[in-house]
Amino acid sequence: MSGNIFLVGLMGSGKTTVGRALAKKLNKRFIDSDHEIEARTGVSIPVIFEIEGEASFRQREADVIRDLTAQQGIVLATGGGAVLNEQSRQYLQSRGTVIYLRAGINSILQRTRNDKNRPLLRTADPRKKLEDLSAQREPLYLEVAHLIIETGRPNVQHLVQSILGHLDLLSGTGNTKISEHLIMQQTAQHSLQVDLGERSYPIHIGLSLLADPQLLIRHVKGERVAVVTNTVVAPLYLESLLDILRAAGKQVTTVILPDGEEQKNWASLMQVFDALLEAKCDRKTTMVALGGGVIGDLTGYAAASYMRGVPFVQIPTTLLSQVDSSVGGKTGINHPLGKNMIGAFYQPQAVIADTSTLDTLPDRELSAGLAEVIKHGAIIDAAFFAWIEANMDKLRARDPEALAYAVLRSCQIKADVVRQDEREGGLRAILNFGHTFGHAIESGMGYGVWLHGEAVGCGMVMAADLSYRLGYIDYVSKVRLQSLVEAAGLPVKAPDLGEARWLELMEVDKKNEGGQIKFILLKPLGAPLITSVPQDSLLATLRACI
Repeated sequence: MSGNIFLVGLMGSGKTTVGRALAKKLNKRFIDSDHEIEARTGVSIPVIFEIEGEASFRQREADVIRDLTAQQGIVLATGGGAVLNEQSRQYLQSRGTVIYLRAGINSILQRTRNDKNRPLLRTADPRKKLEDLSAQREPLYLEVAHLIIETGRPNVQHLVQSILGHLDLLSGTGNTKISEHLIMQQTAQHSLQVDLGERSYPIHIGLSLLADPQLLIRHVKGERVAVVTNTVVAPLYLESLLDILRAAGKQVTTVILPDGEEQKNWASLMQVFDALLEAKCDRKTTMVALGGGVIGDLTGYAAASYMRGVPFVQIPTTLLSQVDSSVGGKTGINHPLGKNMIGAFYQPQAVIADTSTLDTLPDRELSAGLAEVIKHGAIIDAAFFAWIEANMDKLRARDPEALAYAVLRSCQIKADVVRQDEREGGLRAILNFGHTFGHAIESGMGYGVWLHGEAVGCGMVMAADLSYRLGYIDYVSKVRLQSLVEAAGLPVKAPDLGEARWLELMEVDKKNEGGQIKFILLKPLGAPLITSVPQDSLLATLRACI
């Protein structure tokens, strides 16, 4: 491989700025494909668009990509639409390492608001245009990318260091020289970083990750390992995991708990502590959570508490845990009076999301996980919400590419929110969209009667109804969300717990302040609002949704 680095992403994602700094760090030559087109034609990009049209520009762009990718030792910043050409995508992926710089719509709008050199944004509604471009191009960026880097943080040097670290991780060689064999092996895999300073950690997403011994061992530093799993997951994946750990010389303790949300309790936590103490596990022991959200939350809380904190690794095996609960460091157990009311913020060393494990997931569990996928689109990314609508059949049919993208985009969204608000001081509460109603359903029905994702799906329908009643979203948006939840195979009618019981249960919620129930609502679809609501509106929603 030539050692080339190719940057792809939407306009305004930082390709030119980051590319220059990265080239300097790697002692490579920097080239901007748009600048090359202007140099060849002698006119600016907007003029080419105006005189020749976009189709002609795209052909010029494809010619430039073909020529530039054939060079050696370069960092190339491509135009936002370079990936539209299939041949260009092949050149990019086969002739270097492709890094997708991903930026949110708000960040791009802020960066490009005074830039007159963006012909595609010369429109009355640049936000809508960017959302459309993102929906069209993101699958193509993901198709060619070997690495995905979030550019929400504006510090260029930080981004460059993050990229260099990811290149090291990808190569597995301890330097920035990329192994061609490993690059080809990683094409269907993605890594992204939860950026929390000294508590930062990677999320690895892809097929057959549990078959890669180096990936797991890289994140298990000590000689002692304690694997916590359950009776459903253990027969499927435990032995192969133990083989990898023992082959690496690790001394392994296993804890196999009964399956189910009702097991996320104090007794199970004590069972884990008993096993750790009986095996004389020390503070360098790495705990591994192998299972769904219950195992991940409980193992994380045990890791946070045992000897006042030992390292742990998340290996989520359900869709819900891969897209949500394994990311962000929320750990804990349930109490009969409230869900997740006892726990700690404690970040893992890494998250390894092997999407192959979703093949063995029951249909009901898959649907439950789709609730959290829908949530991420509803609160943050309207274009992603539209993508979910268009691809629900593929998701329920377990299409590998569709599932991988759903997991990746959900993790990107959650990682960005967690970066900004690790301990839920404000912004992070938006991730609880649908959860105020959902937790009440779980507590009121008894843990395990409804799956968490089922309760959240129904809770989102209720939150959308309440948003509509308060004038925050239109009727079409309300119907879109309810229809999507229903298409995912989730319940859209809430259980009749009685109005007094509903209110009592919702009053026991971590978001509440001063005795007031706080709700995450939509204003509009794709944007969240944290607010209290008039009781008459809340009661009207309860009556309508039961």
